[in-house]
Amino acid sequence: MDETERQSEDRGWATAKTLAEALPYIQVYDRETVVIKYGGHAMGETAVAKQFAADIVLLKLMGVNPVVVHGGGPQISGMLDKAGVKSAFVDGLRVTDADTMAVAEMVLSGAVNKEIAHWITMAGKEADVRGVGLSGKDAGLLTVRKTTRKRRDPDSMIEHEVDLGYVGDPTHVDAKLIHRLIASDADWVPVIAPVGVSEEGETFNVNADTVAGALAGEMKAKRMLLLTDVPGVKGADGEIIRSMTVGDASRLIDEGVATGGMIPKLQTAMAAVRAGVEAVVILDGRRPHAMLVELFTEHGAGTLVKAG
Repeated sequence: MDETERQSEDRGWATAKTLAEALPYIQVYDRETVVIKYGGHAMGETAVAKQFAADIVLLKLMGVNPVVVHGGGPQISGMLDKAGVKSAFVDGLRVTDADTMAVAEMVLSGAVNKEIAHWITMAGKEADVRGVGLSGKDAGLLTVRKTTRKRRDPDSMIEHEVDLGYVGDPTHVDAKLIHRLIASDADWVPVIAPVGVSEEGETFNVNADTVAGALAGEMKAKRMLLLTDVPGVKGADGEIIRSMTVGDASRLIDEGVATGGMIPKLQTAMAAVRAGVEAVVILDGRRPHAMLVELFTEHGAGTLVKAG
């Protein structure tokens, strides 16, 4: 046996050892629902998107029921820039007039949603795993109300309401269609765009993290994975916190340790856990196979938020 063959054999034994060590975790997630929020700038990179799709197919083949909720902020911004429209943001939420909403729906429910569903279908072609592109408007999945935000005037210190336009918050999730898709004998993977409808029938843009949390809570998911552009939640010492309770997360926000975009992610995680999700994990979706490392290894890949 030459050196190349020996190295190949060693890799084979290492792979077998990894699979054997993963068995207890595979059994834990067998037939369980895992809601995955996929977003960030990595969505625009084809190689990363293909790897994400392949990992989703692997989850499905290992007995997990993955449900994908995606964002698309950078893609919406790119399309608006091409149209010469400048975006304004309040607390991380895009101020959305009627024209912006039309572009947002076209990007989210159209190009982005169908591309992700397509990559999953292509990755699962041999095993007949298929991505199904949906939005919150399909089958009454997501009912929303107009989001309200208040800002304090720095001079008068008087609070006033900020009109965000067509930005909504979930009020009701009807997950019957999602349950039927994942319970079907066919290996469907739902891929959901964060667009919802008000009671009056108006279309609203919804924060994808919020949609994922509301859906995970309604479905009592075993896990919710928030794939982000950071490796996890940092403590006051700058180190990644591997596990925390809802109380710990609340204190991080109150004490100013968690800042910026991490605040709404922690708020989403806390709300999902309170709604019945066993645990939420905030992890870096840019790292290869981050979902697999988190679910099927002892050490995980990000920050886990649980009830207590």
